Amino acid sequence: MQVYLDNASTTKMSKAAIAAMTPVFEEVYGNPSSLHTMGQRAKEVLEEARATVAKCLGANANEIYFTSGGSEADNQAIVSAGKIGARKGKKHIITTAFEHHAVLHTLKKLEQEGFEVEYLPVGRAGNITAKQVEAAIREDTCLVTTMIANNEIGSILPIAEIGKVCREKKVLFHTDAVQGVGHIPVNVDEMNIDMLSLSAHKFHGPKGVGVLYAKKGVVLSNIIEGGAQERGKRAGTENVAGVVGLAAALKEATEGLEVNMKKISALRDRLIAGLLPIPHSVLNGDKNSRLPGNVHFCFEGIEGESLLLLLDEYGVEGSSGSACTSGSLDPSHVLLAIGHPHEIAHGSLRLTLSEYTTEKEIDYAIEVVRNVVERLRAMSPIWRDKVSGKKPFIL
Repeated sequence: MQVYLDNASTTKMSKAAIAAMTPVFEEVYGNPSSLHTMGQRAKEVLEEARATVAKCLGANANEIYFTSGGSEADNQAIVSAGKIGARKGKKHIITTAFEHHAVLHTLKKLEQEGFEVEYLPVGRAGNITAKQVEAAIREDTCLVTTMIANNEIGSILPIAEIGKVCREKKVLFHTDAVQGVGHIPVNVDEMNIDMLSLSAHKFHGPKGVGVLYAKKGVVLSNIIEGGAQERGKRAGTENVAGVVGLAAALKEATEGLEVNMKKISALRDRLIAGLLPIPHSVLNGDKNSRLPGNVHFCFEGIEGESLLLLLDEYGVEGSSGSACTSGSLDPSHVLLAIGHPHEIAHGSLRLTLSEYTTEKEIDYAIEVVRNVVERLRAMSPIWRDKVSGKKPFIL
């Protein structure tokens, strides 16, 4: 059996997205900047998609900018907020210790330019509170940027409460919502969000296209120069087919959100219940405020890479964490941030579900993970030392 449980990395394209994109490839292939009929047809399709996305997010169409994905949107949002702050003499930024690297690396660049970045601790549960944010805000704070949900351990942050604090303190608030949009309710107005990033391939849309939402009045700075596309804020001929696929996938995900959340959460809990009996293991992430499709464990005495490769031999496809850093030998910064030592952080497994996942697949995955963990531990000299008492157990 082949069981795909790496939906946090990327998802299967939905039939709705494919059906929406096909006519664009075949019939509406003009450049939206062209004045002829084909170009204007493409422009109409582009703007229809923009309106659809805006409606799904609770935004206005003129607040939606199409990008190449979540990383570009994160970069533009953070750089823009930094420049706005710098013009006012404000160069203090607040974030969390377990953000996606698209955020962390952009902030590192700003630190090199004289900005001070404060990284809020996330604790063992992998979460923060609005009170933490409120206590950290200073007179010179120009931006708070926190993810809506962690891409590795699935914790859902209290975005509406954080946004309310930022709105009261008149501080720009950006959220990397790549893991949240299409999986949990997201409304930029109700959640007091000034800027938001998302990526289509996380909710059954195409790869290579995303969105930056910027509330009216937020002045964006360009990170890609060239033509006047996207109201002069993102140069480059628009990926019309990709944008149409994004809009179709988001509309479908939003309309089916309640049903899918209920179904996926039940499968998630079934998977967690099946893996919890494995001795010397731990479920990572907030147990209550958690993405419907996220299951993340650490297993003592084994290496995550060996675990993934052996699982793949049995047809179970998962990951150890973010796909953007899967080639790294370093332990996950997320797991270190929630307090795991290097030894435990190296033995991680992330299994992420979608509405296409079945009970049969979950039961098979439980059986395979249990057997593979037992097999790897049986071959491990470190595990033998722990069992014999030469080395202590950590979990």
